[in-house]
Amino acid sequence: MATAQQRPPSRTEPVEVAGVDISPRLYNSDLAPTKIQGRSWGAYNVFTLWGNDVHSLGNYAFAMGLFALGMSVWDILIAFAVASGMLFVLLNLSGRMGSRTGVPFPVMSRIAFGIRGSKLPAAVRGAAAIAWFGIQTYLASQVLRTLVTALWPGAADYDKNSILGLSTLGWIAFLFLWAVQVLIVSYGMQAIRRYMALAAPTVLVTVLALAVWMFVKADGSIALDNGTPFQGGTQWLHIFEAAALWVVVYGTFVLNFCDFTRSAKSNRAISRGNLIGIPVNMLFFAAIAVVLSGAQFRIDGQVITSPTQVVQDIPSTILLALACLALLMLTVAVNLLANFVAPVYMLVNMFPQRLTFRSAGVVSAVIGLVILPWNLYDSPVAVTYFLGGLGALLGPVFGIVMADYWLLRKAQIHVPHLYTEHPEATYHYRRGVNMKAVGVFVPAAVISVIIALVPAFAGIAGFSWFIGAGIAAALYWAVNDRKQTFEHVDGENIAVAAE
Repeated sequence: MATAQQRPPSRTEPVEVAGVDISPRLYNSDLAPTKIQGRSWGAYNVFTLWGNDVHSLGNYAFAMGLFALGMSVWDILIAFAVASGMLFVLLNLSGRMGSRTGVPFPVMSRIAFGIRGSKLPAAVRGAAAIAWFGIQTYLASQVLRTLVTALWPGAADYDKNSILGLSTLGWIAFLFLWAVQVLIVSYGMQAIRRYMALAAPTVLVTVLALAVWMFVKADGSIALDNGTPFQGGTQWLHIFEAAALWVVVYGTFVLNFCDFTRSAKSNRAISRGNLIGIPVNMLFFAAIAVVLSGAQFRIDGQVITSPTQVVQDIPSTILLALACLALLMLTVAVNLLANFVAPVYMLVNMFPQRLTFRSAGVVSAVIGLVILPWNLYDSPVAVTYFLGGLGALLGPVFGIVMADYWLLRKAQIHVPHLYTEHPEATYHYRRGVNMKAVGVFVPAAVISVIIALVPAFAGIAGFSWFIGAGIAAALYWAVNDRKQTFEHVDGENIAVAAE
């Protein structure tokens, strides 16, 4: 039988690597563990990931919405400090899973759910991401429409009709940004890394400039609240609920952070990048948000919910154009990171013999187009129940995956067994599915979704992710044999097969 050093697995027959038959139904070069020598993500690259993603328009809407709800500037800063501390710990744990094994999330989830059962958590993560990919592209197209009409006022004539819910200008803007993202993804993760390295400093300078401009415009002062601040126990409840919701916003990223850290040079690079990118950068983000909100409220008593409202008031057409371009760079970067990579790996994992990273990117983008995401975004029911429900499912998945990896196995993983269908392999379980993981996921997911969506639980809805994750982790720990021992076998020999 041919070995991995001689040629990669064909589409039809397994190849033996380190005494393990690597199945083409579980493996291709995109799913293979990354080789140590080929890893290129340093601390700066990890930081730029957060430098882009944290400053998304959706996140600013979230933070400014807290000010609108009655939280004071200091309440918001405390909430983000608490949340960033929790996220720093969670993301370091999740990130080290990627750097130690070198595998993407769909393969990582095979550890707990089995080589076939892993399609369940990957589908939950990927489905939500595809929908948000389309929605974020639509939101970016609105910024592009603002830019185009500011530079060419006559273009507004093409923004008045409706074709399947979008104007002619809206379709042009959407398809242009859609094509740009597909082009970037077609060059793989290295292209995404380079784009982030360029976009992050541009974004940080732009939001800082906007905050300084608004601060000066407000005569060097800001409103510390909107006039109706929370007090006493209600104040602290809102602080901790806001912190929990912020962690939930990153629940998707916590889950598949290994998609990026599998290319990290070391655990130290992950920790250093996270240190600047999470606590420091998130507090910088929160400061920008409260300055923009407080300054605008000081100026005219208006409560704003997005930096785009600030940009629209820039008196200079040139400066407005530059600000819009920066926001476009930001939105594309966020979309690539949070909403494109996950479904691409999900699709590659489902069809490794037919799809590559590039072709899966095209398929994912096409799905994100044909669902007409602007109609989805404009429907509160769809956003709340469909996307909100999918988000609530991520907590139990996280609890199971983390409990299995860190508590049960203590990071001892037999990486070659992640790619074999041999019935005696570690992650084959029963016909490729770990029924204990599935059995734990179902009740934990039901509880999480009920808490998130049923009005009777509105008081604790913000904590649904934590409740679902905690229940799943505790149940999974209880139903497994904690005295079992495991061994760690790396995937370096498998990675050679990708050449």
